[in-house]
Amino acid sequence: MFFHVLTLFPDMIMDGLNTSILGKAMERGCIRAEAVNIRDYTLDKHLKVDDYTYGGGAGMLMQAQPVYDCTMAVLDSIAKRAADEIIDDTTDDTTDDTTDNKENVLKDEIKDFCINSMDAKKTRVIYVTPQGRVFNQKTAQELAKEEDLIFLCGHYEGIDERVLEEVVTDYISIGDYVLTGGELPAMVMIDAIARLVPGVLNNDESAQTESFGNGLLEYPQYSRPRIWHDKEVPPVLLSGDHKKVEEWRLEQSLIRTKERRPDLYEKWRESHL
Repeated sequence: MFFHVLTLFPDMIMDGLNTSILGKAMERGCIRAEAVNIRDYTLDKHLKVDDYTYGGGAGMLMQAQPVYDCTMAVLDSIAKRAADEIIDDTTDDTTDDTTDNKENVLKDEIKDFCINSMDAKKTRVIYVTPQGRVFNQKTAQELAKEEDLIFLCGHYEGIDERVLEEVVTDYISIGDYVLTGGELPAMVMIDAIARLVPGVLNNDESAQTESFGNGLLEYPQYSRPRIWHDKEVPPVLLSGDHKKVEEWRLEQSLIRTKERRPDLYEKWRESHL
């Protein structure tokens, strides 16, 4: 899976993603990520990407042109990569002139096909905005099925509406509050999505047993020592009876969800009536 983040602060993105579990997953090739600097696509000699808003008001607005050109460049690179992968699978090592000419024609046809296919099956471009639908585990599972995801990070007062109408497929928020930019929400979503990609977690079962994996909050967990601050690990976890352990964990998940997230508990209860 390949994450593409369009941003004014690429170092912020890559410094965050190149660490811990995601960094190791990228080293193993389970996922890929790039941060693309929107400033690289401005036509302004001073690398300006913002301007005053029509109608007045406080703050500056990111302009349509650099955002559009940046997005198109990434979409084009995705199409070309898809074409190269198909070409690698369909060509052989023969080197005579006739074969070379045929292969060149085939490569051109494949590239045209991939670019046209990109138009028909649009790569999802996610605009990170408090105006979008709220991100949750179900959304993460949905997005984890994509081969490529593009995250568009706004700043200042946002982005010119006209370019959003042309390139954005999804408007997504991580909560009902306002941040200084879209980089932190983008990284939050990438973290949640990436850990659902096979091979990212050392133990793939973790993604299923943690909070929200079954619609409930995760049960309490314990490690060594057996007694700490006069608090002992629940005896059932030491019993070796896997069935009883699973029953206890479900019971604790239900109790914790009912106490801390009654809204989730009611949804779970209604679905299990």
